[in-house]
Amino acid sequence: MTIKELNPDIVWKNFYELTRIPRPSKKEGKAVEYLYNFGKSLGLETIKDEIGNIIIRKPATPGMENRKGVILQGHCDMVPQKNPDVKHDFEKDPIETWIDGEWVKAKGTTLGADNGIGVAMALSVLQSEDIKHGPVEVLVTIDEETGMTGANALKSGVLEGDILINLDSETEGELYIGCAGGVDASATIPYRTETVPDGWHHAYAIRVSGCQGGHSGMDIILYRANANKLLARVLLPLVRDFGVKMAGFEGGNMRNAIPREAEAAVLIPDGKAREVEQYLHECLSAIKNEYGATDPQLQVEMKAIDEPGTCMADEDALRCLRALLASPEGVERMSDQMPGLVETSNNTAIVKAEDGKFMIKTLMRSSVDSAKAQLEERMRAVIELAGGKVEFTGGYSGWAPNSGSPILHLMKSVYAGLYGNEPKVLAIHAGLECGILSGAYPHWDMVSCGPTIMSPHSPDERLHIPSVEKCWNFIVKVLEEIPEK
Repeated sequence: MTIKELNPDIVWKNFYELTRIPRPSKKEGKAVEYLYNFGKSLGLETIKDEIGNIIIRKPATPGMENRKGVILQGHCDMVPQKNPDVKHDFEKDPIETWIDGEWVKAKGTTLGADNGIGVAMALSVLQSEDIKHGPVEVLVTIDEETGMTGANALKSGVLEGDILINLDSETEGELYIGCAGGVDASATIPYRTETVPDGWHHAYAIRVSGCQGGHSGMDIILYRANANKLLARVLLPLVRDFGVKMAGFEGGNMRNAIPREAEAAVLIPDGKAREVEQYLHECLSAIKNEYGATDPQLQVEMKAIDEPGTCMADEDALRCLRALLASPEGVERMSDQMPGLVETSNNTAIVKAEDGKFMIKTLMRSSVDSAKAQLEERMRAVIELAGGKVEFTGGYSGWAPNSGSPILHLMKSVYAGLYGNEPKVLAIHAGLECGILSGAYPHWDMVSCGPTIMSPHSPDERLHIPSVEKCWNFIVKVLEEIPEK
């Protein structure tokens, strides 16, 4: 059985077609072309704006012309993550899916259900001939995962609707009415290089792997191991106390994914390899004791590699590692307003040593702008103390909850009528596009929902099959019940 045979078939067939299209963030051109042609093939007004966002308009069904206009919104890009033993080119290869009980999974890669399944539902509304609805617009943005480029570039006055239903949430039975703001931090610490001295050392790679990873907003509250932070923790005593030299460092590849792997090239003095191995064994034992529940597959290993031509000056390596270890990481504060919600966090996402520059890239989130600003200052203080500089880009404010929202009231009522219980109403510690979109369209009444997706932004991403049908039936019923203008 393939996913095309699941119910509702119209949704799963559209999702299947999206899995065939390579669409990593910033390389989603083929998906944009597909969406444009999809709208045109249905004879619907279809617009591609200057940045690449797609807008498709479907007129109201007969008798529904006087209803308020609804925008169904999602993003077409996906996070490209894979297991180390999997050969997959996210710019060329389709996502291979399989069914495991009640879940759809990918074969060693991210699935792209975030946000492919939301887009598939929106396309299915356009394609369906038996749903009653008022005027509908589908807005599919680009590059949500690495900078919200599409949402930031959306111009006011293009869309005509009054209500936005964002389809990018990840737990069925929950309605989201608020989200965190965010900002990207890019720190650079200069370091001096030295020619590798002759004859007294051996080259090794020290690698942290097997971390669970996950979404840096949704999963940050799970306190999973950050491979970049763990590698810094392991390396600092080696450089400081063992005479080890550092020749390279690389970890993480996505700003909004908790890094699962990190590796450093090092030079170990003659006769010290066994001592270093014993130290790493003790480190792994201690780390597994700390992270055994969240990251049971975590490993710290070393293996011989070809000798690098240069290494970092010892004092500079220490400065860089100390800064990496000291910079903010993980949950900083929980919300006072909504129990169980993370207010402020930082994800040390990408670290790389290259061409005399030690680079640290993080994604900071907070639902409180002043708390986000304070986190920026802390990061700046650490990096500047280490002799580096930090730049903050792509900042955006959060989406402030509106518990009096008319569309929220309607959706709660519809859900209770369908399923016998009210949905949970929550805010989310992640960067939904609603906060940005409301800047261009402040009159929009907005709610976010979606089927259940577990472990997004990691190769363990999986989509709950029964929740897709429940969410689809819910959206269909909501569209039928949209009030008059």
